[in-house]
Amino acid sequence: MTTGSDRILIVGGGIAGVSTASALRAGGYEGDVTIIDAGEFPYDRPPLSKSYLAGATDLKQIALQPAEWYDNNRVQLRTLTTVAALRTAEGGIELRDGKMLPADRVVLATGGQAARPRLPGVDSDRVHVLRTSDDADRLRDALNRGARVLVVGGGLIGAEVASTAVDLSCDVVLVDPERLPIAAGVGQEVAAWLHGQHTSRGIETILGAVESFTDTGTGIDATITGEAEPRTFDVVVLGVGMVPETTLAKTAGLEVDRGIVVDPGQVTSNPAILAVGDPTRVRYAGVLAPRAEHWEAAQHDGQRAAATLLGVPAPAGTAPWFWTDRHHRHIEAVGCMADAQMTVLRGELGATAFSTFGFRDGVVVGAVAVDDSNAVRAARRMIDRALAVDPQRLADTATDLRKLLRG
Repeated sequence: MTTGSDRILIVGGGIAGVSTASALRAGGYEGDVTIIDAGEFPYDRPPLSKSYLAGATDLKQIALQPAEWYDNNRVQLRTLTTVAALRTAEGGIELRDGKMLPADRVVLATGGQAARPRLPGVDSDRVHVLRTSDDADRLRDALNRGARVLVVGGGLIGAEVASTAVDLSCDVVLVDPERLPIAAGVGQEVAAWLHGQHTSRGIETILGAVESFTDTGTGIDATITGEAEPRTFDVVVLGVGMVPETTLAKTAGLEVDRGIVVDPGQVTSNPAILAVGDPTRVRYAGVLAPRAEHWEAAQHDGQRAAATLLGVPAPAGTAPWFWTDRHHRHIEAVGCMADAQMTVLRGELGATAFSTFGFRDGVVVGAVAVDDSNAVRAARRMIDRALAVDPQRLADTATDLRKLLRG
C-alpha cells in the first residue's frame, strides 16, 4: 500500500517510534521508513529501573526489536544521530551535522527528559536521574552494598528504584510530599498497601520534600522539610517526573502547550508532521487531554499515527493500562480508579494474588491487580463494554470472571 507519502521519517526510537514503523509495515506501507535515534539502538525503558539497573539484563536483552527486524521490515535505522531542525517546507529534516534527509511526512517521537527541580546543590555528581541507559549505568555504579541512598519521589520510577536499591543491599530513604503516592492511579487502599511495602522491606519513608543539597566531598547532605538537621547520603535519585521534549516542535512553529498538541489522529498543527508518545497532548472537541506517559499509551499512539499515514481507520480505543514491578510484586492498573464511587476487593489485601475493582453507577471503571493479570484482562473487557457487574459476585474469588463477562 502506498499513500501520498513515500518517505516517512520517524524522529526517536522509543516504543512510540518503533511502534509507528511496525504498524506502517503491518498495514502494507511500501514507501521508505527511517528511524533516527540518538542511542546505540532502540531499547525498552521500563527495565532501566528494575532488571537492567540491578545488572540482571544487558542493553541488547532489552532491545525493542532484534537487529534483523529492521532489515526484514525494510526500516532504515540511523543511530547515534540527532536532528537539528525540521525543514518540511524544504522536503525534509536537518541533522545535527548539517546533512539534510528527505521526507514527505515526519513523525516526532522525541520522548522527554527526567525532571530536575531547581534546588540548591541539585547539580552535584551524587544526584542522579533515570531516563536513559547511560543514566542507569551511572546509577548502578553508585549503588554499592551499604550505600546510603535517598530517593526523592514515590511514584513509579522512585518506588522501582528504591526496590532495586534494597535488593542491592543499599540503605534506602524515600521522601515524597504525598501521603500515598500513585493513589490516583491505583486507589487509596492499594496505594496504602504499596507504600507499606517499602517499610516492610526496610526502607524509611518520609512525608515531606527536599529543600536543598550540599556536597560535602565524602557525601551529600539533604535538607528535608520538618527536620532540624540535614541527613547525609552517598547517592540521591530524583524520581519526580519528566519534561516533554518539545524543542524541535517549538522551533518548527508547531502548537505546543505543555506538550506537542495533536489531533486524535496524532497530527500536529502542521499536517506534514505527526507526533506520538510521552510529549504529546491530544485535543478532543477543543479540550486538551493530559499527557499519557505510559508504555502502552505510546504504543497506541504509534498505531494511530500509522493509521493516519495509511489513510485507514484507527484501531478501536481501549481502557488505559499501566504496570509496575516493585518488591518482587507485579502490579497492573486499568481504567480510571479516580472515577470510582466505590471499590470492591477480590481476595485478601497483601495475599499472593489479589485485585480491587472500582465502580461508578454500577459499572466497572477501573481495576488494580497484584500478581493477577487475568483479573486485569477481565476488568479491561468490563470497562470497554461498560458492563454492569454484581459487586458481590465479583468480590467472591470462587466466581469465574469469564462468567461475569458473559453476563
